Amino acid sequence: MSTHDADYPMLLAALKAARARAGMSQVDLAERLGNAQTFVSKCERGERRLDVVEVVEICEALGVPPLELIADYLEQRGRGLLARDRETKAVVDARRRQERKTAVFVRYNLRLSRCSSVGRAAHS
Repeated sequence: MSTHDADYPMLLAALKAARARAGMSQVDLAERLGNAQTFVSKCERGERRLDVVEVVEICEALGVPPLELIADYLEQRGRGLLARDRETKAVVDARRRQERKTAVFVRYNLRLSRCSSVGRAAHS
């Protein structure tokens, strides 16, 4: 992803929102990072590209679990892992329910088959 990618501003918006929720100014965050306020400003405006290590450091400075921030970002994109995980779980659950129904149906038919063969043998 480049700083010009349409999704990059969503990551920056998630970072800004996390900073706001933490009640921190750019100066506060910069101090926690051991950096200048201009660093935070440039990052938030997209003038400076962040790598994964920096995103994790920012999250830690904000007291936000990095995976929570990434989940927020992915949900904003509309292609979130959480949404896909829920969808995948729903599909898996449906398959399991269908497999259980099939297993019950097979057992029932086997019982019927055994009963009828036992009944036929008794009448012969």
